[in-house]
Amino acid sequence: NELWKLPTERVEEVIVAKLPEPTTRLPREKPVPKPRPSTKWEEFAKLKGIQKKKKTNLVWDDVHKEWKRRWGYKRANDDTKEWLIEVPETADPNEDQFSKRIKAKKERVAKNELNRLRNIARGQKIKVPGVGLAPTDQQSKTELGKAIHVAKHSTASVGKFQGNLPKEKVPKNMGKKRKFEPLIGDFSVEKQKQLDMLNIMDSKKPRIDITKAVNKQMREEDRQSGFQKRKSPGKKGRKGN
Repeated sequence: NELWKLPTERVEEVIVAKLPEPTTRLPREKPVPKPRPSTKWEEFAKLKGIQKKKKTNLVWDDVHKEWKRRWGYKRANDDTKEWLIEVPETADPNEDQFSKRIKAKKERVAKNELNRLRNIARGQKIKVPGVGLAPTDQQSKTELGKAIHVAKHSTASVGKFQGNLPKEKVPKNMGKKRKFEPLIGDFSVEKQKQLDMLNIMDSKKPRIDITKAVNKQMREEDRQSGFQKRKSPGKKGRKGN
């Protein structure tokens, strides 16, 4: 075996062979990976000359008087394990501080995830929409008309002193108002409505919708006939001799 003709040495109670320097450069199967694009913070730190310092994994816990992990399970100074939280002077005394702390943590996690996705999009040169409702590429005339109508009526004068654009059309089905009966004047219409309602309430005869009842009966008959057809056995042909 040519392998054991090479010089050997002992490494951690194991004999290994020293391989010679390579003489032939083998081509790569895949292209050389591109360097990872720097994040926004890395670019800022490089511009300002900020050097990254490696933090230790253990920190001193003042409550338990011992060294604990900086992050993760059983970490030091874990604020989620506190059973009592002091209410700030400027805060609402009826506000739940525990729920507020949990909500703030969820918001921080969501913000970090959003920043991570933005860094990936910047590296891939993908356009990321901003926070909020992004407009569509091309809005229709109806959508533009409704947007103009809402913008005009959002002013203090409710659009009374806003001028119209050239060839501007009033959008349909916008700002429908409820119609109420007049408080003064002729009350004959209201009186007739109340009398009709009393007649319906005092009537002992049940009100039957004939059309609805007939349609229901026809559907029931069709369902019964279809059930009988499925239940009846089919005709069997005779076998040949």
